Amino acid sequence: MIIREGTLAEAIEVLGNIGEFARSETLGSLKKRLGDKPYLVLIAEHEGDLCGVKIGYQLDDDCFYSWLGGVTQQGRRRGIAQTLLHAQERWVAQHGYTSLRVKSRNCFAGMLCLLLNNHYQIEHLEKKDALDQYRLHFVKKITPSE
Repeated sequence: MIIREGTLAEAIEVLGNIGEFARSETLGSLKKRLGDKPYLVLIAEHEGDLCGVKIGYQLDDDCFYSWLGGVTQQGRRRGIAQTLLHAQERWVAQHGYTSLRVKSRNCFAGMLCLLLNNHYQIEHLEKKDALDQYRLHFVKKITPSE
């Protein structure tokens, strides 16, 4: 497996192969969300196939937001999500951020477990109409590296 910085076009390709997302992203929608903020796109590749993505951007000088990510059905159960998470944390530390924030929904139990197992702490619960759509807001303190 290879984890590398990728393009927004590659991110769209991977996201289009992840069935859990309610709406499909376009190059335009990604660019609109990212704006002129510093951002990172990580791509996971396994045997030549793009099978995972993690996109994040700067919230402020100290905080990076892990916005959107996932692993295709074919890529699951191979440690790809864990490897993407570690790669993003390393990049965030190398770029001097001191915290990393992420949100997930109750319906994504695998992601919730991944975050908790990696010492992310719940800082807020955002209630929605259905319990499975409640958003949990997580934060992790990061030690910047040189």
